[in-house]
Amino acid sequence: MAEAFHAALAGRSITSAGAPAPLAVRGTPAELQALVGQRLEAVRRRGKFLLLELDRDRVVINPMLTGRFQLAEPKAKLPAKTAVVLGFGPRSGGPRDAAAWTNGASWIPADDAPSEVRYRDPTQMGKVYLLPAGVERLVPGLDDEQGPDADDPELTLDLWRARIRRHPGELKNLLRNQAFVAGIGNAYSDEILHAARLLPFRKRSSLAPEEIDELYAATGSTLARASDILRARVPPTFEQQVRDFLAVHMKGGQPCPRCGTRISEVKAGGFVTSYCRGCQR
Repeated sequence: MAEAFHAALAGRSITSAGAPAPLAVRGTPAELQALVGQRLEAVRRRGKFLLLELDRDRVVINPMLTGRFQLAEPKAKLPAKTAVVLGFGPRSGGPRDAAAWTNGASWIPADDAPSEVRYRDPTQMGKVYLLPAGVERLVPGLDDEQGPDADDPELTLDLWRARIRRHPGELKNLLRNQAFVAGIGNAYSDEILHAARLLPFRKRSSLAPEEIDELYAATGSTLARASDILRARVPPTFEQQVRDFLAVHMKGGQPCPRCGTRISEVKAGGFVTSYCRGCQR
């Protein structure tokens, strides 16, 4: 998402800013309107947050469970439950640091064409934080509370080993703990543990050194594979959620793709945990 929006929008100036569902916005109407005229320098991801870096201010979006994004022409019909709409004008050329996989993509608007980003959230769980220069506004969970991104190349095996020792408890909760590593949610924690052949309810303290290393390897390979699939299948319909390629998550009762055992599924605290009793230990 961040790489795609960076390739499509960096270098454009904001021409309009609206909040059809203002309860999602953390900031004032004046701060929202002050975005107009600012140039978008970069779009980045930090954990589960999307960061829009403007030439003066910042916008940080935490979509949580139900937030979705749309990249559209301004004349396209506005989706229901849209919370925030940012309009962008033309640009003189795309960013030089665009991800290679976006090169020549047909869904990137022409440089002389206007575009819009729509953020919609049926439950209004997610939040859009306006961060004007010089204004201190807390974004819960963004900075001090986050560990390194789970797919950050600087998260080496040695660093993983050092960090995991600080976090006790069950493995699924460990992977979803943003203070351990950032960016892993409910679905991919199930997928990583299945790839590592580890049960979600195992305690971290029960892991042998080789299992800690296998969990690290499974995290990298699972997220890399998912990124490749999503890059190929999601644009330009960014609001869709592609999950059919997952091995176990939300597939309770179906055969495990590795050993054929029926996948188990439990629900606790509003979250589904899916795993295989046959090949996860």
